[in-house]
Amino acid sequence: MKSIKTFVVAATLTTVSFGSFAADLGTVTATGNTLDGLESTFAAKAAAAGASSYKIIEAGGQNHLHGTAILYK
Repeated sequence: MKSIKTFVVAATLTTVSFGSFAADLGTVTATGNTLDGLESTFAAKAAAAGASSYKIIEAGGQNHLHGTAILYK
């Protein structure tokens, strides 16, 4: 029983501490011809939105790439 309480407390503290460090500003989409071009578009959109970082969560395509990223404050 004590180990269950310890686990719940640890999980709660982990969630709270992560939430205080990274505020999700939303998602953005972009298109490009290369991965470098796609990433530079995400960087420009993150800077314009005032985000301190971004995480690309999806990218794909053949000759024309598209992707989605999450912006963080």
